[in-house]
Amino acid sequence: MNFWDFIVWMLWVYVFIAYLFLLFSIFSDLFRDHKLNGWWKALWIIFLIFFPIIGALVYLIARGRGMAERGHAQAVQAQQQTDAYIRQTAGTSASDEIAKAAQLRDAGTITQAEYEQIKAKALS
Repeated sequence: MNFWDFIVWMLWVYVFIAYLFLLFSIFSDLFRDHKLNGWWKALWIIFLIFFPIIGALVYLIARGRGMAERGHAQAVQAQQQTDAYIRQTAGTSASDEIAKAAQLRDAGTITQAEYEQIKAKALS
């Protein structure tokens, strides 16, 4: 086994691992899609098992846009849950922040413009 055989072998290993990642992504998208019924999911899985490369390409072409939309929706939902958890853990609500800013404004520590910025940020 010479150097170039090793390089070709490593290339094939890379392609195989990339293909496994693609299949994992497709399978997770299939089960994340609630609009597709069970029979269509089973048909896609059978198609991917018996015709793996063609099946993956057809899936990406036919359902790629929906796959991206579902992935984006899941990321947005995860971000919203994280933000809600952080707000809950921090213990301050928007009304608490506005009240604190009003106290600072009344004491003369911040200006009216700074108060409006804090209020707008708290309400967003």
